[in-house]
Amino acid sequence: MILINSNPVYKLSTYQGILCAFLLFTQTTITAAELNTSALELLDRMSNATRELNYDGIFIYRRELSMDTMRLIHKSGNEGVTERLISLTGSPREVIRTRHSVTCIFPDNKQILVEKSRSHKFLSTQFPESIDRIAEYYDFANIGEDRVAGKETWVVVISPRDEYRYGYRLWIDKDSHLLLKSELNGNGGFPLEQILFTQMEILESIPDELLKTSINGAGYTLHNSSTVEHYREIQGVYWKAEWMPTGFALTNYEQKVNGEDAEAIEHLVYTDGLAMVSVFVEKTDNSPEGSPGVQKMGAVNVYSELIDGYLVTAVGEVPGATVRGMATSIVTSHQ
Repeated sequence: MILINSNPVYKLSTYQGILCAFLLFTQTTITAAELNTSALELLDRMSNATRELNYDGIFIYRRELSMDTMRLIHKSGNEGVTERLISLTGSPREVIRTRHSVTCIFPDNKQILVEKSRSHKFLSTQFPESIDRIAEYYDFANIGEDRVAGKETWVVVISPRDEYRYGYRLWIDKDSHLLLKSELNGNGGFPLEQILFTQMEILESIPDELLKTSINGAGYTLHNSSTVEHYREIQGVYWKAEWMPTGFALTNYEQKVNGEDAEAIEHLVYTDGLAMVSVFVEKTDNSPEGSPGVQKMGAVNVYSELIDGYLVTAVGEVPGATVRGMATSIVTSHQ
């Protein structure tokens, strides 16, 4: 999950974590098959609840040595999902997501950035509607019970079947099935990111006023790339990754134009249904600063390399080997 810091980022990151040996104390014998079925059922219920319910919650987001407190307001209605994310600590920041756009507001430098919205950028749609879609690449287990924010929860662990994706640990409310705590774990099992709701209120309805920013925007610089003029009509897919982990597939391809005469920046999105990698391809006359290599920020890894006059950058909440392998395998069919 990527949360907002000094730069705009949209995908609200997700989760993993701590083993509870609660089942050691139960008097009921549960088979491994029953545990696995229960975990899949819980994930399906969680996926539906986080999309369909209206709620207002406060959570703590921890990545490496940084920690932020955020408020998330989520509304589901006939026009789709709307979310407002507000920072409560550090520099004031806001993100408002609708079906059509993502608006990031940064009062510190008086900047507003508007981008096209995509469904996978909602916290509530981090997990696919059909959990069976990812069952081939991950193992699932319901490992017991715990309490979060005063509520009883089930603890579900999602373990990857290879070293090219991360695992998750999720705490799911027994009553509402909302996600109350999550950890995103590295290959050694160490938490890379954590989200912990300290308050969660489920509401019948949410007033539109709660989804509007309190900032009037006077004196701000607006960068709006959500309109059709910023995207070139695509006649075909001109770039592709020749290597990717099993289960990953290209789900989105677009060409974004930053200026009237500018070369398009091509954006490819690959996912296995849970993990996601974005690859950007941009024509350049300049070499990237420093040597090619993986840069890391919490669970997010970035790899950039100059290939035949194009700067190729892969970024995602996946291990460094994944972004490196995908970036270095990019090939073109340009004539």
